[in-house]
Amino acid sequence: MNFEFTEEQEQLRRTMREFAESEIGPHVMEWDEAAHFPSELLPKLAELNLFGVIFPEKYGGAGLGYVEYCIVVEELSRVDASVGITVAAHVSLCSNHIYMLGTEAQRQKYLVPLARGEKLGCWSLTEPEAGSDAGGTRTTAVAQSDHWVLNGVKTFTTNGHYADIGVVMA
Repeated sequence: MNFEFTEEQEQLRRTMREFAESEIGPHVMEWDEAAHFPSELLPKLAELNLFGVIFPEKYGGAGLGYVEYCIVVEELSRVDASVGITVAAHVSLCSNHIYMLGTEAQRQKYLVPLARGEKLGCWSLTEPEAGSDAGGTRTTAVAQSDHWVLNGVKTFTTNGHYADIGVVMA
């Protein structure tokens, strides 16, 4: 087996490293000390199609694979882990659940703006009694005619303060 990156993957790594060092690096200490969420960075991340890196182009994504996705998150996190986890939570925890388990109508309604970076996604799992043990959560989701009723308590929602679309683990 050959575990070396392709030339395209190496180019992606160089591009992401240059982006992270020039766009994030100069501000990282200021953002951290001020507990500032860099929402001004989101359009730049969207322009690079990072919010849709693993999704097919028909949903507004870049159509790349998981190796490329890992390169993106690794290079962002190398400079600022909070930016890396923002992208990772958006892609893996929110958008990917809609892509994998949603209907075509849900993909069009939710995934397309998420993949294009027009909306930011969040994920909610952690509960007071269960922590992040998905098998121990007590939140319920009950279908009632044309909507769902959620009951429960979540204590942490990744990207929750700034998100437009969320996935709740019930």
